[in-house]
Amino acid sequence: MDLHTVTEVVSPARAGQWRPGDAWLAGGTALFGEPRPGVVRLLDLAAAGWPPITVRDDGLEIAATCTVAELSRFGGAQRFTAFHGLTTGCCQAFLASFKIWNVATVGGNLCAALPAGPMIALTAALDGQCLLLGPDGERRVPVTAFVTGDGRTVLRDGELLRSVTLPAGSLTGPTAYRQGSLFTHGRSAALLAGRRTPAGGFVLTVTAATVRPYQLRFPAMPSEQDLVDGIGDLIPDDAWTDDVHGLPAWRRHLTVRFAREIRAELAA
Repeated sequence: MDLHTVTEVVSPARAGQWRPGDAWLAGGTALFGEPRPGVVRLLDLAAAGWPPITVRDDGLEIAATCTVAELSRFGGAQRFTAFHGLTTGCCQAFLASFKIWNVATVGGNLCAALPAGPMIALTAALDGQCLLLGPDGERRVPVTAFVTGDGRTVLRDGELLRSVTLPAGSLTGPTAYRQGSLFTHGRSAALLAGRRTPAGGFVLTVTAATVRPYQLRFPAMPSEQDLVDGIGDLIPDDAWTDDVHGLPAWRRHLTVRFAREIRAELAA
């Protein structure tokens, strides 16, 4: 969709250049997906040249401008088995053409904050920390707190998402993943990721079925009943997504079913 109100593009852009009427541009698949009559200037982040993925001693840093294709192709740091175990499934949850894979970015998917955003599921499941840059400096926010609702984040005026850091302690161990939708190639109605921690704990992340990511953490493998009770205690009734892609009651049913399957798989 043309953004006919835009009169200027700043490229490359950097933190501190934002002013009212600006929009940060990375891949643009969300930005150009609907009318934006209030946008008059685009700040091009893709031209900043940030390395897509940086392997560090303490984990992985994924630039906000890293595309889905770059993330999917990344074969380094094989010791981070949990990362590689979940990345393939989450990338495939886009159910999009290669054109979208080569343009859509990790940061754009997080900032769009759609319940079905698979990059939200991936980075939340691996305890990702968002690095935000803005007029008042930088701050770090967990992915689970970055997305606050359907289309809502904690971003303030002028802030941008620079990267997501995944700590090494969350990148190893067995994982399991479940995704369900109304149709074979439909938008995710429930997207769950589970993993065992190095200390024997169990972490379950619920997305798509809920308007924001929810995470359950147990010091050891929980019983099936404790897991189901935990879902009921953690996720309020008004947090289940309600749209044309699935009713809340059905999404909750899928979530409980998938949680049981993930628990059984990782307990085996």
